[in-house]
Amino acid sequence: MEKEILLTNDDGIYSQGLYALYREMKKLGKVTIVAPDTEKSAVGHAITLSSPLRFWEIKRNGRVFGYAVNGTPADCVKIAVKVIMKRKPDIVISGINRGPNTAMNVIYSGTVSAATEASILGIYSFAVSLTSREYDDFSASACFSKKLAKKIFRYGLPEGTFLNVNIPPGKKEDIKGVKITSQGKGRFIEEFEKRVDPSKRSYYWLKGDRLEIDEDENVDEVAIKNGKISITPIHYDMTNYSVIELFKNWNLTI
Repeated sequence: MEKEILLTNDDGIYSQGLYALYREMKKLGKVTIVAPDTEKSAVGHAITLSSPLRFWEIKRNGRVFGYAVNGTPADCVKIAVKVIMKRKPDIVISGINRGPNTAMNVIYSGTVSAATEASILGIYSFAVSLTSREYDDFSASACFSKKLAKKIFRYGLPEGTFLNVNIPPGKKEDIKGVKITSQGKGRFIEEFEKRVDPSKRSYYWLKGDRLEIDEDENVDEVAIKNGKISITPIHYDMTNYSVIELFKNWNLTI
């Protein structure tokens, strides 16, 4: 049976990365695209509860390309699986994101959250990002995504686990290999810059400088810095099992 492939992202249905991914993945099966109508970066795993969701066809070169949704990446996966698609997809791929989704960014990423939602629904999935906001050649990232999807079709993924993939910029021959990594702990030092609009009303703009705290070669950010593709297995169960016994020893009572 032909593979059913669902593509989504957080950069919006008109993004260059999504189109590059589509061109490769259509070689593996039937592709359905369901993505936000506008950019939804850094919305995390938000879902829409207090307003109606709508979707509509988007055409490219005179043909239906996909469906735009007035919601979040997680919304897109939900409505694709529950309403738009005739049968459950064999895989969900979220991307190709412009910019890295490494370290603490994973918590905020709409790209990663779409893959998380698919995993919650029992569907194989991965999120894929090109780790540059300036480099605009997605061909190597799309080609690797196709190769990874074929591996997942062959071997599967553990229950509740999806993959977060980050790919350094450059041609295929420039990439120095693939490394299975853990999520780094690098973060930003953040602050709000106060500004004033033409009506003399104050508003604030979040900005931050990168704080590199990881030197471990086995984490995502370092693998990227070394020119390698980083693949991090992620589990949506965020329980810290290693400290459960510690808290049991508190002997809490009501």
